[in-house]
Amino acid sequence: MTGPVVVLGDTLLDRDVEGLVNRLCPDSPVPVLDETTSVDRPGGAGLAAVFAAAEGAEVALVTAVADDAGGARLGVLLAAAGVQLYALPLAGATPEKVRLRVRGRVLLRHDRGGATGVPGEPSEAVLRLLARASAVLVSDYGRGVAGQPALRAALAATRAPVVWDPHPRGPAAVPGVHLATPNEPEARELAKTPPGGSRLATASRNAQALRRRWQAGAVAVTLGGDGALLCHAGSTPLVVPAPAAEGDTCGAGDRFAATATLALARGALVSEAVQAAVTEASAYVAGGGVATALPAPVRAVPPAVVTAGGDRIGAVAAGEVVARVRAAGGTVVATGGCFDLLHAGHVATLQAARQLGDCLVVCLNSDASVAGLKGPERPVVPQGDRGRLLAALGCVDAVLIFDEPTPHAALSWLRPDIWVKGGDYASGGGAQTLPESEILARWGGHTVVVPYLDGRSTTDMIAAARAGRGRAGWPATAETGPETVVRSTAKEAR
Repeated sequence: MTGPVVVLGDTLLDRDVEGLVNRLCPDSPVPVLDETTSVDRPGGAGLAAVFAAAEGAEVALVTAVADDAGGARLGVLLAAAGVQLYALPLAGATPEKVRLRVRGRVLLRHDRGGATGVPGEPSEAVLRLLARASAVLVSDYGRGVAGQPALRAALAATRAPVVWDPHPRGPAAVPGVHLATPNEPEARELAKTPPGGSRLATASRNAQALRRRWQAGAVAVTLGGDGALLCHAGSTPLVVPAPAAEGDTCGAGDRFAATATLALARGALVSEAVQAAVTEASAYVAGGGVATALPAPVRAVPPAVVTAGGDRIGAVAAGEVVARVRAAGGTVVATGGCFDLLHAGHVATLQAARQLGDCLVVCLNSDASVAGLKGPERPVVPQGDRGRLLAALGCVDAVLIFDEPTPHAALSWLRPDIWVKGGDYASGGGAQTLPESEILARWGGHTVVVPYLDGRSTTDMIAAARAGRGRAGWPATAETGPETVVRSTAKEAR
């Protein structure tokens, strides 16, 4: 493969809630589920991207993400899977699917998120990504990304093999795709051919109708536990039987499409790609489905950080601020760091950052993140207090706490126009050397550096306090000590 595998489509936040049912509700004859565990994961195109990344491929996901807590959660889960997120703005809420399960069986599915939002325009970086892809999977869940005009033009122009996994509510595949992969009910609804004949004859007739209509190289109709039927330009279809498999089929279609796309990216024939996809999807179902196939880093992602302390702290607060500023055509600015002991250097950096736009969101390392970066004795100040102090500053509009070592997942969701770092980075070659620069470029954002006040350092403050002495810039007094030092960071924010 000479470029990344690109997955393009609608991403949902899926949640499996596992529990026990031992009684009925007293005011209505319905079962009561006592929750024992719950697992979040990317769904839709996001799940297909996770499957592809788990096979060792470089995977980029082009999808629409809303300015809400669900969008923030998706950013964290995708980053844990090693998926590069190229997010389009999404009006409305993140779509969510909640499955209530008892002993592995689905009791009820609860969908939320409201009406389908309208995806925003792709950046130049997204269009360049599609041009250099080794293969593209369009995972359409009927929520608008596959119908975005600029993306469709880029898909029609790419030389990479394109696999189209359609949805009845979605648009037609762009002309010339290498392979379309509807399941049996989707093919029947999309083709709208007259009923009649055997199951295989009906599937073949539907596949050929779609192949001609979409000018596709081939159409593979997946037949559940019976494998798949592949139609090329010739009149004789190829039937690929599946090994016997029973289990949870949720995500099997995504597994099929992701496997076929990876095979084409590696140079396989379409027939070889479909055979590999049938084998892999069958093994996926037999192995326990998504509950066991989800990569360990994604399963291990802890729940979102929940912090009490005001309406300016957390993903909901940050999303509301960003959405409001974007709707008014303003500029979103973000910065980040540990901010363990707030001092004048930090305040100067935050004030300078706020002057660059219409709002400032501070991405704050959680206690676990700080300890991982700086050792078990840090932070000195817990995340709740650090968040409150930052939110109390007039130059800070919202604080978003994150658990990861870097703010990359938070940035992929926030998509700020400007990312600000305080420090002496400019002496090392300019803002383009910042690790966040590549991420900001995905949506046309920029990184800048503002100088910090020389001589201010949280590490030096802690050392001086422990030694019982003052230092230049922080005169010693009878009250000097770690509990009286004003709290957060600028040089430490690096």
